[in-house]
Amino acid sequence: MNISELTANHAQWLNGAEDRHGIVVSCRARLARNLSALPFAPKATVEDQEQVIEQVLTAAQRGHLMNSASFFRMDALRENERRLLVERHLVSPALAESKGQRGLLFSRDESLSIMINEEDHLRLQAILPGLQAENAWAAVNALDDELGASVAYAHSDKWGFLTACPTNVGTGLRLSILIHLPALVLTEDMERVTRGLTEMAFTVRGFYGEGTHPVGNLFQVSNQSTLGVEEDRIVEKLTAITQQIIACEKDAQDALLKEARAQVEDKVWRAYGLLSHARVLSSQEFMNLLSAVRLGYSLDLLKQLDSAFMNRLMIVTQPSHLQMENGGEIAAEERDIYRAERVRSHFATLASEESGQS
Repeated sequence: MNISELTANHAQWLNGAEDRHGIVVSCRARLARNLSALPFAPKATVEDQEQVIEQVLTAAQRGHLMNSASFFRMDALRENERRLLVERHLVSPALAESKGQRGLLFSRDESLSIMINEEDHLRLQAILPGLQAENAWAAVNALDDELGASVAYAHSDKWGFLTACPTNVGTGLRLSILIHLPALVLTEDMERVTRGLTEMAFTVRGFYGEGTHPVGNLFQVSNQSTLGVEEDRIVEKLTAITQQIIACEKDAQDALLKEARAQVEDKVWRAYGLLSHARVLSSQEFMNLLSAVRLGYSLDLLKQLDSAFMNRLMIVTQPSHLQMENGGEIAAEERDIYRAERVRSHFATLASEESGQS
């Protein structure tokens, strides 16, 4: 697969399965690993980085999970192309912006990927739709075992897997969910929820993870502890905490409907109307409007929508996706016009399909 084909690719994690009333978008399991025979990333030379890439690609070819995967050298991509990979949640902003020899290996459905030479030699990732923490962990664990059969990881009997950052030492597992919490934001309860999660050794980050801000009321919740906690226990804790967050969000949604039903319905239908007819949409405005529509879906006010429709639209309207479809850099004003056209087209198709079924 080449980079231009990605904009039309249907990533598995966007299909809306196990979405818990449209609240949970996806679940990701990520493992930090380093090769024992080479210096860690902060001390690695360009030659060391090349050796990491060569060993990982060779190991992937020996297995079956990634032997037909696509590989991109990040230094061979333009900035907009690297940002497109961030928008698809295939790479971190840090990998997209860093220098040196680095790469991405990923499966066709984008459920499995390997970032090479980010903060650690390897970041193995499995990302699945909805609340599937156990399945995401099983998928990345299988990939870890397969690669580990061909390369020697840096490991200590006392500390576990060794990483560039001490916070990842141990299992090296970061398990996270991408979750939509508009009612908790509207009722001003999100700060309380965030404090509670921090006290339980979980962290709340933005749409693209560490160092980013929430957009469209979408948050990433992940574990902070990787040392002294077994992987299965991390999976259990995240699943249980996510179910609690979902319950809090549903309670907040019910409270909004009880106390201000007309205002909530107006917010939802105004957003639906704007997305269906707007001629200019900035990225921020679009994400806020989509959040209101997604809330309408969760409240069962918009029965014609589904999570797959909203998730895919959320990605294909990101700046680098729009630029890629237009063949290169376009000014922000032009991009906002094209985004509105793209959104109107999707909603028109949805309306046409709905009328054809009735």
